[in-house]
Amino acid sequence: MTATTNNTTVIRNGHVFDPLNEINGDIKDIFIKDGKVVSRLTSAEQRDATIIDATGKTVMPGGVDSHSHVAGAKVNAGRLMRPEDHYKSVRRKTALTHSGSGYTVPSVYKQGYDYAAMGYTTVFEAAMPPLEARHTHEEMRSTPILDMGAYLVLGNNWFVMRCLKEGDVEKAAAYVAWMMRTHKAYGIKCVNPAGVENWGWAKNVHGLDEPNIHFEVTSREIIHGLAEVNELLGLPMSLHLHTNNLGHPGNWEITRDSLAIPSDIKPSQKTQVEWAETKMNSRRKQSVYLAHAQFSAFGGSSWRDFQSGVAGLVDYVNKSDHVVIDNGAVPFGPATAMTGDGPAIHDLYMLSGQKWSNTDVEMECGSGVIPFVYLKSSPISSIQWAMGLELLLLINDPWKTIMTTDHPNGGVFTQYPQVMTWLMSKKARDDTAKECHKWAYDKSSLGGVDREMSLYEMAILTRANPACTIGMAYRKGHLGVGADGDVTIYDIDPGKLNLNDTAALTARLARPDFTVKDGRIVARKGEIVAVPEGRRYYCKAYVDDALEKEMMADVKDWFKYYTVGFANYPVPEKYLKNPVAIPVHIAEAEAPARR
Repeated sequence: MTATTNNTTVIRNGHVFDPLNEINGDIKDIFIKDGKVVSRLTSAEQRDATIIDATGKTVMPGGVDSHSHVAGAKVNAGRLMRPEDHYKSVRRKTALTHSGSGYTVPSVYKQGYDYAAMGYTTVFEAAMPPLEARHTHEEMRSTPILDMGAYLVLGNNWFVMRCLKEGDVEKAAAYVAWMMRTHKAYGIKCVNPAGVENWGWAKNVHGLDEPNIHFEVTSREIIHGLAEVNELLGLPMSLHLHTNNLGHPGNWEITRDSLAIPSDIKPSQKTQVEWAETKMNSRRKQSVYLAHAQFSAFGGSSWRDFQSGVAGLVDYVNKSDHVVIDNGAVPFGPATAMTGDGPAIHDLYMLSGQKWSNTDVEMECGSGVIPFVYLKSSPISSIQWAMGLELLLLINDPWKTIMTTDHPNGGVFTQYPQVMTWLMSKKARDDTAKECHKWAYDKSSLGGVDREMSLYEMAILTRANPACTIGMAYRKGHLGVGADGDVTIYDIDPGKLNLNDTAALTARLARPDFTVKDGRIVARKGEIVAVPEGRRYYCKAYVDDALEKEMMADVKDWFKYYTVGFANYPVPEKYLKNPVAIPVHIAEAEAPARR
């Protein structure tokens, strides 16, 4: 490699895997100028460029994680309640980097370095409570290198529930648009709809048509209403759904039924920014994005007859065009369960007896945190490991799937390379199954699955489809002209790939030769060599001025229930480093009639 200090980079002779541009291992050169991929560089520019020789190596776009818990009050609560977690993994301070510690819940500095060292350049926080948005943005601001954004938790918001109970979807949309701008959020997250509000009275909801306390609105009404609001506003990504009864045996059926609720909603056809005109975002036609599907695919009727329920859920997804999922894999070892689903965490506490915390976020949502360990000797953990892999291997179309661990709920994001190895190698799965409780194969179909995913499919699951799903494929997840110059170069020769040497494969996936961010090398074989500031994406959603003015009068009156003043509620843009606002507008032709 030769390096200069200019703004051009050339990656030569690598085997490029770029599914959004239908490039499957072709030997190509990648040219980057001013942080963007370009079709070519002049001879003079190439002479002065940073040159990376990728001969015999695998070249992919930088990794995109569309579902991780990396910033905010519950993440910080996890750090505080787990001092024993910090000595297990430490990054020492260098002349360039901060020190950092933490394994399942790393510090903000360490998580940025660890993601970059693994080849990832873009990460989205999956659940941001509105009242805790400032804290979330402060932590994202302190996370180095990564481009980031956050999804706003709205599935148990009092104002949303009131609007939906009254059947006023347009008013709900006006409120959500204002909330997105106010808290600098990117997408809508819906967690245990109607159930978390009941948790204030130590209750939950257990069916889609069970009304909750006080608001008497059902999970079905909330899911459909928020999905309709999402498409009405034309947000870049579909509704991000955490279903009811998470973590309970037999919950795959309510998950399947929940996914069917928005099937009648026509995805927005509106154009916004550049992305709607690109070939890549023609895939943005779904209307629901199922979070951490493994935790919502449980079979059986109790823990005694617990088994994988993946087959029934996969059958629905394979037949449906409006669904995309991330799997929430379980790679074994320590984890920290953290979620906006307070009752689910309490149930886990009752099962495990671990220390735990639970929080009610006034007027809006709740959350819980508990340490956890997934053991190969545990029959339940072993089945969960199998289920996480089944979900990706049994869904026929990889463009419906995204690989995650629901970090740090199912496992730590630094275990992604191990999950990738299991997906690519049946031998790796069989070898792990021999170390597990026999229920792993007895009570799932994983043992009979021969599919071995290719590097091309790995690029779909970890780059292309996450970018498409969150509406970022105009700049992320591919290496076509105009894309951000984010590139991962693995020391893997596709022509000599040995799926039997699983330890070597995992090691090479874990420590790429190079991670390039905006055309600049930021990591080399796990060592951080540059620390640029990332961007912070959010949506500026707008509706009709008259409608918003009418809605705001109600919202200001609603603040008599809050313990914060209305003026202190918004997140100022100064909380964001390198903010990138994406304008979206309600289309008059798509607006429903006021009821």
